[in-house]
Amino acid sequence: MVALAILRVEKLKSFGNVGGSEKHTARLQDTPNADNTKKNIRLIGMEDSTALEDLVKTKIASTTKHKPRKDAVLCSEIFLSASPEYFRPHDPSKAGKWNYEQMADFAYASRTWLINTYGDKCVRAELHLDEATPHIHAYVVPINDKTKLLSHKEMFGGDGRAASIKLSKLQDSYAAALAPLGIERGVKGSKATHTKVKEYYQAVNSEPLTAVWENQQLAPTPFESARTYINRIQQSDDFQAINHQLADRKFMLERLKSAEQRARTSEKERQRLEKRVQLLESQTQQLRDLPNEDVAWELGLHHDQQRWKGHKHIINIDGAKFYDFAPEQQKGGSCAIDLVMHVNQCNFRQAIAWLDERFGEALAERAAIAHARKATALIIQEPRPKFQLPVEDKALWQAVSNYLTQKRGIGENLVQALHERGLVYADDQQNAVFVMRNLNRQPLAKGAFLRGTRGENNMFKGYEKGTLRREGWFYFYLGGEPTTPPEKLVLCKSPIDAISFAMLEYQVRGDVPPTRSLYMAVDNPNSLPLERLRHIPNVRVAFDTDDAGNAAARAVKELLPQATRVKCEAVDWNQQLIDYGRQLRQQQQQHKEDDLSL
Repeated sequence: MVALAILRVEKLKSFGNVGGSEKHTARLQDTPNADNTKKNIRLIGMEDSTALEDLVKTKIASTTKHKPRKDAVLCSEIFLSASPEYFRPHDPSKAGKWNYEQMADFAYASRTWLINTYGDKCVRAELHLDEATPHIHAYVVPINDKTKLLSHKEMFGGDGRAASIKLSKLQDSYAAALAPLGIERGVKGSKATHTKVKEYYQAVNSEPLTAVWENQQLAPTPFESARTYINRIQQSDDFQAINHQLADRKFMLERLKSAEQRARTSEKERQRLEKRVQLLESQTQQLRDLPNEDVAWELGLHHDQQRWKGHKHIINIDGAKFYDFAPEQQKGGSCAIDLVMHVNQCNFRQAIAWLDERFGEALAERAAIAHARKATALIIQEPRPKFQLPVEDKALWQAVSNYLTQKRGIGENLVQALHERGLVYADDQQNAVFVMRNLNRQPLAKGAFLRGTRGENNMFKGYEKGTLRREGWFYFYLGGEPTTPPEKLVLCKSPIDAISFAMLEYQVRGDVPPTRSLYMAVDNPNSLPLERLRHIPNVRVAFDTDDAGNAAARAVKELLPQATRVKCEAVDWNQQLIDYGRQLRQQQQQHKEDDLSL
């Protein structure tokens, strides 16, 4: 069966619509038909925490001349895919499975088409791999190049015949971009209804599977042969939607069965943890505070009408808390030490000494620990500022790129790929900013490592203020399938070393790693995310060969027993990359001279 290109367009007329669409495509809300074990890929736009709404607002503000009309389409969502026959030609019904190389070719061709067609008007594109069939959600701000005004109608057509013509031309263009992959356009001029993105998802998730049968175009025409009817049905957009529905249904049934098994396992784990909590509670009994009633009695107060009275105090005690209702007091606290300080009018040190005299050292220590724990609990509840990445200066990126490729010897393709993923960019001081992220399914920026590139001998390097070095790392993946867990981990001291190591492997082998490989910069073994790394079978420790590097490597091998030491021949991996490149150029020059001598 021939694989067909699929393109849908949806209007987003308000920023509420934009935010609602992002919640689905960025997986900011629970998506029942999505497999959370698979990671989606950002094809266009930085992988940061910037909201889609902000990207659209910034694009509109920087490009348009006037404030958008109230009825203007602020953003256009484009859905791109191909029928299942392309991604899994041997068995289109196997939802959630696909040929990796064909998926990658589809993603590359679609991304190229988006960039060539819309340029920087396409503010984000997300490749979804966690549903039945790979597909792309792209967001385009429909700005007219001539008028500098928002105009979805000008870009995609309005209602009626004009919209059909423009959409038809758009589908022609997209199908032409996918044609080298063997993906064809649907029947041109077909009267089948072109489903919108939202309606398409409603059809896919509907129950029962009858949403698209209402289209009378699926009925045979008079005197139509069986072969002609079958070909027409197979090329129908509605038939492709049915295929997606059936595939998604099978996929969801498999996930439901898996979820039920996980639920049973989770219940057993919950029961085990509950027993553990009960044990810990019994073990930490000694850390609890002294009873306020016992302390009040030692302070010389007497219990009368549910209050503790004496020395001009009228104190109500409620567990660990107390409050003094005496007219000249009107004050409360939350632990034994607070009660002693209040009644005796003393400071913290004097309160501890008093408790030691009356209850002994062990119980005084218990009260002090409880006091510290409560004070700490209040402190950690205070709001803390979130880490902010340095502001990007796109005008300085070329200078930073030249530094990495020309002075550091890193391949231009790898530098550009990391830049497009949002992992390295230029700030306003022309520093190379290497983004440090957590290892979650939706990674968030937790810090940044800066490397100076301005001038001949710029030795500046360091971390951006506020970097959370135990929560974020500079890392990237190469090789294998994006949805598979890494089989190899390479640990280097710095981002440039990690990139250089990957580049050396590429130059020696001549292609990307055959298995999923994770390259990570870690300058202290104590900051390793061990729980996420201990299951990777092949760990290579590629720190510097000096005393500090050897000590760090030994520490890593204690934490990750499967690790092996890899030593570079030069002072670091970047210098080895530079030396290797120089040797290659010398060999090439020698070959040229030998050819000329012949």
